Amino acid sequence: MLAPSVDLQATKEKRQAAASSVLAAVFLTGCKLVAGVLSGSLGILAEALHSAMDLMAALMTLAAVRIADNPPDDTHPYGHGKAENLSALVETLLLLITCGWVAYEAVERLYFGTVEVESSVWAFLVMAVSMVVDYSRSRVLYRTARKHNSQALEADALHFTTDILSSAVVIGGLGLVWLSERLGPQWAFLVKGDAIAALAVAVIVLVVTFRLGRRALDALMDSAPAGFGDRLQKAALSVTGVNAVTSLRSRQAGAQTFVDITVQVDRQASLEKGHEIATEVDRQVSQVVGRGDVVVHIDPICRENENLAQQIHAVAARGSLHTHEVHAYRLDDGFLVEMHVEVPANQNLREADTMVRDLREKIMAELPQIREVVCQIEPAMQRTIPSTDLSSEERQELNARISREIPKMVEGVRFYRAEWWRSPVGYDVVAYCGADGTIPVQQAHHLVYRIRQCLLSTVTGIAHAAVHLAPEERQRGGVTSDE
Repeated sequence: MLAPSVDLQATKEKRQAAASSVLAAVFLTGCKLVAGVLSGSLGILAEALHSAMDLMAALMTLAAVRIADNPPDDTHPYGHGKAENLSALVETLLLLITCGWVAYEAVERLYFGTVEVESSVWAFLVMAVSMVVDYSRSRVLYRTARKHNSQALEADALHFTTDILSSAVVIGGLGLVWLSERLGPQWAFLVKGDAIAALAVAVIVLVVTFRLGRRALDALMDSAPAGFGDRLQKAALSVTGVNAVTSLRSRQAGAQTFVDITVQVDRQASLEKGHEIATEVDRQVSQVVGRGDVVVHIDPICRENENLAQQIHAVAARGSLHTHEVHAYRLDDGFLVEMHVEVPANQNLREADTMVRDLREKIMAELPQIREVVCQIEPAMQRTIPSTDLSSEERQELNARISREIPKMVEGVRFYRAEWWRSPVGYDVVAYCGADGTIPVQQAHHLVYRIRQCLLSTVTGIAHAAVHLAPEERQRGGVTSDE
């Protein structure tokens, strides 16, 4: 498996978003801390502590993004993307500490003590500015996270989105304090609104913490999202040639999703066809995965409707041999099979015979209904035969002879033309003929055999004869029955 390439543009954009979040957190933490101390508002001080935690989280996110974008190496073959998930988990722990402290202080003020809170204009202004800054940076983080599938940035964005709501709650608490100061002593209980607002902030942060922690743990434990496996399987099964999905595994590592999938393919498919199917499965599954890496394994299977010749071809293919002209004769005690077996042309007869005998034993062991196998050995290597063209007079004379004989000897066949060459051992000829396009292939094959016999009996000295038989209405090379 090749390591996924590093997207430099994505790395740059993610780091810029994380760095801007750090700067915003520094600014807000300072503003809220000053406003909280001057006003004595627990809600604002809680928000200051929350922003301080945001700053730590933003720093961790920046570090995690830098680490996660390092390319895979020998000790981290899946890359360093888990750094983002680990950062989110640590951020969860910080938020839990924040929730505990804020809740404790809020309960203390509600039931056991009082603190003078000043609802100054500056307090309202700081919280309003906080909401604007949080809204701006959350949008930047969300946009970058979705574009580059970064869980760390998405967690940061979700975190800062809740800051907007918690700031609104604090402003509400300050508003209640302001009302209590103007409505008179009978409304003094509204002063408790600040502590209640702090409790609301703690609850909001707790909810966000639970969501972040669960996602971080799921990623670290390689838990697949609900329905993700079904979507991957559906994508693989949509590829023509895939019979079933037998194994499917996925894992998340930061922005990368790694998928290992095994699909069943007809064993009669060629190696090239199997590769084509695997490539298409990779493409379809990658559309579901997005950014990541997909490994497809092909598992060849035997179809229930395979005939005897196809089963023999499959046995031979496992030994890197090719068979053709397979004929099976049904006898009283089983089948007798006669076939041609192609072996490497550079082997001697003894070596070729050993390979063929081994193939024969494997066929009879796997297919017990076969009682005898007769093999004709042929060289597998295609030869380049030196040849020369015939003169136009000689070609015309040969074509005239076979054009007269073929229609007489082979009924239902029309002769169009022939190509001739002279090789060291005689003539080589390719005859182009036509026949009724509705006849069965078996009958067409019989016609080809008879045409070859006609050629060999009509012209002395033919070393090799090939026949191209096509429907009369269409002939390869632009020749048709109407022309």
